[in-house]
Amino acid sequence: MDRIQSVLHGRWVIPVVSGLLILASFAVAQIIEEPFWGDVLMIAAAVVAGTPVVIKAVNSLMIRVIGIDLLVSVAAIGAVLVQNYWEAAAVTFLFAVGHALESATLNRTRSALAELIAVAPDVAVVLRDGEQHEIPAEEVAQGETVLVKNGAKVPVDGVVTGGSGALDEASITGESIPVEKTTGNKVFAGTISTGGFLQVRATGVGADTTLVRIIQRVEEAQEAKAKTQAFMDRFSKWYTPGIMLMAVVFGLITGDIVLALTLLVIGCPGALVISIPVAIVAGIGRGARDGILIKGGEFLETSAKIDVVAVDKTGTLTEGRPYLTDVVALHPKFDEDEVLRMTARAEAGSEHPLARPIIEAAAQRNLPVLGLPQHTEPVPGKGIVATLDGHRLAVGNLPLLQAEGVSDIAAAEQTVQQLAAQGRTPMAVACDGEVIGVIAVADRIRTDAPEMVSRLHSVGVAKVVMLTGDNQSVGEAVAAQVGIDEVHASLLPEDKLRIVGELQAQGHTVAMVGDGVNDAPALATAQIGVAMGAAGTGVAIETADIALMKDDLLKLPQAVGLAKRTVNNMRQNIVIALTTVAALLAGVLFGGVTMAIGMLVHEISVLVVIANAMRLLRHHREDAGMDRSASRPAPAAAQTEATTAQ
Repeated sequence: MDRIQSVLHGRWVIPVVSGLLILASFAVAQIIEEPFWGDVLMIAAAVVAGTPVVIKAVNSLMIRVIGIDLLVSVAAIGAVLVQNYWEAAAVTFLFAVGHALESATLNRTRSALAELIAVAPDVAVVLRDGEQHEIPAEEVAQGETVLVKNGAKVPVDGVVTGGSGALDEASITGESIPVEKTTGNKVFAGTISTGGFLQVRATGVGADTTLVRIIQRVEEAQEAKAKTQAFMDRFSKWYTPGIMLMAVVFGLITGDIVLALTLLVIGCPGALVISIPVAIVAGIGRGARDGILIKGGEFLETSAKIDVVAVDKTGTLTEGRPYLTDVVALHPKFDEDEVLRMTARAEAGSEHPLARPIIEAAAQRNLPVLGLPQHTEPVPGKGIVATLDGHRLAVGNLPLLQAEGVSDIAAAEQTVQQLAAQGRTPMAVACDGEVIGVIAVADRIRTDAPEMVSRLHSVGVAKVVMLTGDNQSVGEAVAAQVGIDEVHASLLPEDKLRIVGELQAQGHTVAMVGDGVNDAPALATAQIGVAMGAAGTGVAIETADIALMKDDLLKLPQAVGLAKRTVNNMRQNIVIALTTVAALLAGVLFGGVTMAIGMLVHEISVLVVIANAMRLLRHHREDAGMDRSASRPAPAAAQTEATTAQ
């Protein structure tokens, strides 16, 4: 019964019934010489196909909107009044067919959203009092243990507390390769187990999951209007009454009512009205499939104009995990291991951000770092001073050594300069007023950072700018290895904000990529703020103009490229729509184009516009190349060292 009702209320019912009545009219006309019954059937076909159109036109007039439906309604009713029944039936039938095809193809452009909804989990297996219970996914409570078996969907956002396995996270991050999960790893609702068995502690349930936030964002984004679309809407409000006025004028001048009615049909701006929203829906849908969430049409359109990308260094261009690179002994009584051991002991009582890599390096060399120093004194902007077994140890920059009264620092100064020139962060070490060595730490440049810069340039970004809190020599060393065009170093958050403002004042459209904490002011000021690795971060998904779900730098040029292709598609659609209307109007005025032919061509143009937009749903060849390069092992040369931010 439900299937029958679905068919009776389907989008194709009206076109099919109207088409059958038209065929019956032609058949009756051939069998019976009396045209009356043929005309009755033709009028019936026009009424069946035209009634929904007239109702919609009346409803629009009630809210003072003159739209396409009014043009078709007036034309069809006029054709009946002048006894041109075939034209009335043909116009309404073709309009109904076009509407059904438009609805079907538009649903395909929204397929990314449908796919997201389809992966939403229905059931969950929870562990309660040692027993497994299968319950609806929305009934899982915060903190409960959920079991994820091979082939099952993960029903909640959570953290793995036991077991191991692999999850297909394509629905969330766009990652095509299953990701291995073990204890401590995050998992997301809607991802699918491809092997293994996981115990997951639920941290996000029901509507508070990454998947639901993505669905909501895509829904809102596909409804949001771009500036061009808003302009086209305003244009349509004047265009449609203009067509009606033109038809009346031509009808009065020529006395040809059929010509006036034909002009109404020809002038329908259907393809023009749909040209922008269909491209936006398809573009945003393609992005969602690839793990790129774009806030709406306006931001999609703005992203196509990006010509400057500003990036933070630490955690964006680099991995954000400093490690020890060098230990240089500068005193005959101390070798490298002793310099490192003493420095690690001093740092053990410090909150210095570089303490961890020094202590870890000492542990890897099996150097004993036992107990805390007797006293530790941080020296802001310079380093630390610690007391170790009666010895005074200073670890920091050269001004710290000078403040400690260390006189002979020439060797340390030379070593510090050499290491800094290589993009490392050096620290001099002095014991009881004498320099004993220099140690250096660095942060690895991300393997995909150079390729990201190259691809940004290839998609039309003129300049990639680094904004960093590190010193100038460190910033320039990283920039040289990555291919950055411009470096601004030793910056505070307010300095980053100022520089973004200066770039905008120069006429640039700026995208800012950062970690969202100390970069927040600059992210808010830039025309496009980009959050990376936003999966599981509700705030980033909600607030960023573009949220890259996977922590993959190559998603950034992919997003810019998608925006440019979408805007180009919008322009192509506008040209197709306007060219079709102009050609049909010329055809009517100079003869040869009838009302039925005009409606047929008009509906074809609508479908051409939709089909053109649907090309955006295909996986672009450049994006496929990015995906392949992102999944390849990085070459050894890319494992370059850089510094950590201070």
